[in-house]
Formats: sequence, C-alpha cells, structure tokens
Amino acid sequence: MGSSRQLERIFQEAVAIEHESAQEAGTVSYMARSLVMATLPYRKVEGSEFARKNGAFTLSLLAPAHIGLPYGSLPRLLISWVTTEAVRTKERELILGDTLSEFMRELGIVPTGGRWGSISRLKNQMERLFASSVTASYEDKNRFALQSVKIVDAANLWWDPKDPKQTSMWKSSLILGEKFFNEIIESPVPIDMRALKALKQSPMALDIYTFLTYRMSYLKNPVVIPWEGLLGQMGADYAKTPDGLRNFKKKFLRHLATVKVIYPELNISNEKAGLMLKPSRTHIMRLK
Repeated sequence: MGSSRQLERIFQEAVAIEHESAQEAGTVSYMARSLVMATLPYRKVEGSEFARKNGAFTLSLLAPAHIGLPYGSLPRLLISWVTTEAVRTKERELILGDTLSEFMRELGIVPTGGRWGSISRLKNQMERLFASSVTASYEDKNRFALQSVKIVDAANLWWDPKDPKQTSMWKSSLILGEKFFNEIIESPVPIDMRALKALKQSPMALDIYTFLTYRMSYLKNPVVIPWEGLLGQMGADYAKTPDGLRNFKKKFLRHLATVKVIYPELNISNEKAGLMLKPSRTHIMRLK
C-alpha cells in the first residue's frame, strides 16, 4: 500500500475519522461532480487534449499547447479546494491566501524548494489546471448533449515561489468560469478533506475514494461495474487490451485496499464480471 510512513499517516487519519465525523472535525469538503464521473490524467500527457469516458458520458480536457495538461494529485487537491471555497462563499472570485506557504498548508502540502520541490510542482500544476477548459458530452442512440466550460476566467498569482512566507501587496485570487461555478455549487460531491490529505500520494486512490463516496451516497441496490467501464473512467493511461485491463485491475485493487483503510464501511467485492458495489454508509451524507 505504500511506504511505512505513508501507511502510518493513513492509519492515523483512519482512527481520527472513526472517532470524529467530518462535520464535527470541520473537514467537510467538496469535489466537482463532473471530475468524479470522469477523472484527470495520472501522469504527464503529451499534447493538449485528454479524454475519459464513463458510459455515455465523455469528459475532454483541453489546454493551451505551450502550457500543457494538468496531471497527478495536485490538480485534484486544487479542484477540491476551489469547489469547497465556492460552496462556502457562494462567490466566483476566490482569495487564495496571503502567502504561498499558507495556501499549501490548506492543501496538506509541505513547502519545499528546488526544481523538483513541492513549490515548483504546485505552481506548474496551478498554471496547467487554471488554463484548462472542460467539455462534457453525453451521447446514446437517441440523444446528444454537449457543454464546454472554462475552469477559471482569470487567475492572479502574486506569490514569490522563492519566498513562500512573504506576504504580497496584492491578494492572489481566481475568478471561476460562470458555468463551472454554477455546476460545482449546484451539485458538489461531499468528501472528507482528511481522507484526501491521507491519500494524496496516489491520484488513483483519490479518484477511487471520491467516486465510491459519491456512489454510496445514493446506492440503494447492489450493482456490478464492469472492469472495462472502470478502465474507461479511471484508466485512460492503460491500453484497452487484455493486458492493459489486467494491469489496470491489479493497480486499482491495490489502491482500493488503501482506500478501505480510510473508508472501512465500503461493502465491495471483486467479481469476475466487475466490481460489485453493495449499499454502504457513505463518508459524508449527501446534500439535501
């Protein structure tokens, strides 16, 4: 499941979650529903377009070629922060904090310098994510629907990466795209930020956690999700071949075991036809 230090942190968070609900701990957060149904890239992708499919639903991510597509855990943490702040404030303009180190603490990231440090990586992923737009389409035999949204209309990041504790004269801020803002405040997916911080070393584990938390919030009867369907939704980095499916399934089940430490109420089994989901208590109760 990971290094001993990572496992220790996951078990500590699991104990904390067991003893205190997210509502009691003040750690209720949210994720954009469209990015739960079809997820972001796990690793760097060449080109400026990336697509994932979930049944009749397809999500395409577009980015300027000179900036590139977002990938990995950091954009997922950023989307959760953006969605949570939008739900909390009901404002399209979000203030990111007085200092870079303060903002990184909110994401559960320790600021480190250097070319491969967390500061450089976060700055890079923020640029990639905030420059991207999302196209969601739905198509079956009788219907076709399409909607394109920009994640942000404007981003002003005034922090000095060389001095993350320095307070800027101007506030770093975002102005969310109107359609994206409306979507995330109308139908956000409730999650526990403690779980995201514990699982942040693996983007797939983050996706599994948010997806299952969402599905269990409304699941009434057992359902089997074919492995081919999960491959389309979460495994675009894997070839759609028997070997690719086998490798995806192996990795998925490994990360699912980690997620179940944080979310032990999951009633799930690995069946030949796919992943069997049975009604389970969700981490966060669905919004009324």
